Amino acid sequence: MGEKQNQPFQLSFNPCLKVDFQGSRVTSDGGLIVVRELDERLGFGELIEQHLTDARRGKNTQFPLADLFRQSVYSRLAGYEDVNDAERLSQDPTFRLIGSEKVWERGAALTSRLQSFEAEMLAAEENFAGLARINRHLIARVEALHSPQRVVLDMDSTEIPVYGQQEQSAYNGHFESTCYHPLLLFNREGDCLAGKLRPGNVHSAEGWEELLLPEVEWQQKHGKQVVFRADAAFAKPEIYEALEDRGVKYAIRIPANDNLERDIAELLTRPVGRPSHKPVVRYKGFLYQAESWNKARRVVAKVEFHAGELFPRVGFIVTNLETDSRAVVRFYNKRGTAEQWIKEGKQAVKMTRLSCHRFRSNEVRLWLSLIAYNLGNLWRRLVLPLGVGNWSLTSLQQRLVKTGGRLIKHARYYWLLLAEGHLTRRLFGAMVRRIEALALPAG
Repeated sequence: MGEKQNQPFQLSFNPCLKVDFQGSRVTSDGGLIVVRELDERLGFGELIEQHLTDARRGKNTQFPLADLFRQSVYSRLAGYEDVNDAERLSQDPTFRLIGSEKVWERGAALTSRLQSFEAEMLAAEENFAGLARINRHLIARVEALHSPQRVVLDMDSTEIPVYGQQEQSAYNGHFESTCYHPLLLFNREGDCLAGKLRPGNVHSAEGWEELLLPEVEWQQKHGKQVVFRADAAFAKPEIYEALEDRGVKYAIRIPANDNLERDIAELLTRPVGRPSHKPVVRYKGFLYQAESWNKARRVVAKVEFHAGELFPRVGFIVTNLETDSRAVVRFYNKRGTAEQWIKEGKQAVKMTRLSCHRFRSNEVRLWLSLIAYNLGNLWRRLVLPLGVGNWSLTSLQQRLVKTGGRLIKHARYYWLLLAEGHLTRRLFGAMVRRIEALALPAG
């Protein structure tokens, strides 16, 4: 009877077709193997051991801490937004192979084990602080390879809607939703250097010094020149003064007011003659001192006249950059890429999936998503060939990570046979060679 149950199914509509179930030997996420190779090259496992404490040491633990941590991060990188997926992924060949040899034979952690790992072990004070250190030191290892002398930092906040009774969730009038309101800090390569989960009703710039000032100190300690960009939510005198005291250049948008518009009155007159189909753009730089400022500062104005619009579009940027007005505006406009990176974090690694009741547990989940995002972003900018180097994380996930494969075990080796679709043998080989060529410093 048991032998008959293990026979393949034969269907009547096609006598040549037989169906069998070998789920434990088939994967849909074979592309993660390349990221695991990069993780090994970057010393990700060493960072986990260095910055996280396993309170179970000395006990007969079924899953090593590094295996649990990788399972949490890689499941997010593959697009699985909840630990409920761990039940199925525990026997997935890819998720078995990214762990240690114990996991290869037995399988990855189930939902209950992973839930307690994230909500209890990582939420403990010593481990929670270690999440930020793992994230920053991972990026530091890449910065040691090739980091520009001029570092550009972009800070922005975003909305993470909630739909339950999560601690410290609150209604935000700007977003018109009940949400969390995290603050994030990026470099111009798209790496998320720091993050902070905040209650939903705080101001967009709340807690800026906790993220920005340590990063400025870090970069200057390594001899870098730092430049900062932010939108009008960060137009605060204390930010200008803190940056100026540290020799940091900045370009921050400021809200328009009557005094600023009086200083550019000559630019607000519509050009004479037939309206142009192309926007007419004018720039002006001037000194301006608001009542709350301790000194006059340079402000750059941009005025745009568009066909079919009655009034011009006006924007102001406060800056201590010494370039011409047009260059200041162009530099500031590149800040919009930070919004794209946040969007990728939400779509690809499910940064918005903060469904725990406890605020600290949701902070842990945010950090796991940010580390998954950074691992994916480092894969994109360090490993991918030029032809696919501009793909979004969502595209990488759908085209490369989601590669089918079959695991075959022989006496001495495991064989992972991947389907050749977007991830071809040639592309896989090119990525492996790029990883091998990374001249990472020891430690």
